[in-house]
Amino acid sequence: MSVMFDRVAFIGMGLIGSSLARVIRRDGLANEISAAARTTETLDTIQRLGLADQVSTDTADVVRGADLVILCTPLSAFGKIAAAIGPHLKDGAIVTDVGSAKACVQREVGPHMPKGVHLVPGHPVAGTEHSGPEHGFAELFLDRWCVLTPAPDTDRDAVAKVRALWEAAGMSVSEMTTSHHDQILAITSHLPHVISYSIVDTAYQLGEDLQDEVFRYSGGGFRDFTRIAASDPIMWRDILIENRDAVLDILSRFDEDLTNLKRAIRRGDGEELERVFTRTRAIRRGIIEAGQEKLEDQKVSTKSSDKG
Repeated sequence: MSVMFDRVAFIGMGLIGSSLARVIRRDGLANEISAAARTTETLDTIQRLGLADQVSTDTADVVRGADLVILCTPLSAFGKIAAAIGPHLKDGAIVTDVGSAKACVQREVGPHMPKGVHLVPGHPVAGTEHSGPEHGFAELFLDRWCVLTPAPDTDRDAVAKVRALWEAAGMSVSEMTTSHHDQILAITSHLPHVISYSIVDTAYQLGEDLQDEVFRYSGGGFRDFTRIAASDPIMWRDILIENRDAVLDILSRFDEDLTNLKRAIRRGDGEELERVFTRTRAIRRGIIEAGQEKLEDQKVSTKSSDKG
């Protein structure tokens, strides 16, 4: 595959960033990769893994001369980072990200982008419960979806370049508005994480004797909840805060539906329970038919939790 960018700069390089860096390295998609991180420990890991040619704790140094800048930090850091790198971005540079909420990217990053720099927010919907550059792998993105949310007036050549990068990583790419993205992901990713964190925390707060029983006799359903609840706490703190309106809306709907289920259970209303459970089976079939339940998901549960 031919070179797509002369220089790519990563700001932060955890699971998603390091996986994309591996793709770029493997396929020769860039002549040079630079990376910034907060700690020298992370930078040492990046260098040891051969994921970047230049590393620094100074984001300005890393983005100078970069054709593509990819923000891979927690969402709460985006505004500060954008303000720091904005003056050092070259004309024609593209800035994108991998965050799980998108309206906040336009709000926090957009104002700091100089004229001639193109902001193309993106969300590769892929991940595991693990974090850090050592856990990345190039196959993470295969047959998954990436959502781009550029503003209507964004340069279409810049959008096409970001699309081509994710397609080269093996993803299908779609475009939608930031608000639509945040509403959809609140249902498909953010709500499941809220529920998982809540259920597992309930188990954690049981007495130690009951905790031991829970661990010993946990079924597949509870184990799936613990896998999701093991996701990066800083990342998910930021996602839920930045997408709070959509998350609170869907939580309200969920609360109403849960109340209806509680009422059916209390009344012994088997017909209503069966109606609900029959409807939900159709959702599962739809996910399988859409190709979003992969063989590797069933075999390797540690690599099947969506980042969100």
